[in-house]
Amino acid sequence: MLVLIQRVSQASVRVDDAVVGQIGPGLLALVGMEPGDTDAQIRRMADRLLGYRVFGDEGGKMNRSLLDTGGGLLLVSQFTLAADTASGMRPGFSTAAAPAEAERGFNQLVETCRQKHAPGVETGRFGAHMVVSLVNDGPVTFLLRP
Repeated sequence: MLVLIQRVSQASVRVDDAVVGQIGPGLLALVGMEPGDTDAQIRRMADRLLGYRVFGDEGGKMNRSLLDTGGGLLLVSQFTLAADTASGMRPGFSTAAAPAEAERGFNQLVETCRQKHAPGVETGRFGAHMVVSLVNDGPVTFLLRP
């Protein structure tokens, strides 16, 4: 599993010209599931997403997490994140989880985050063509692995 997080002042996802997920200040997380991602890895990633310290404290240092700030979390499934780009001029997708496995893992991540983060967790729509809009705050972007 790969998760690309971006600290945002706002972010949204549209499907067929309708907003399906939207947050104010918080984290946009693009989630790429890989074959064999385990329940333990998914639980650990949920903890990392909610506890990763990327928000400024009183001194301006990145010492605060979503749990500390109560910010929003927007989770967007993105299989292309797990692509094999090591060679050639076209990505390969054998390194991404099959759709059924990816959807199960992504849904488990969403549910785990929702149980642990009362301020709210929004999502895109798995498997849909999505238009993601964001205002990156910083910019602050990190690639997380469980």
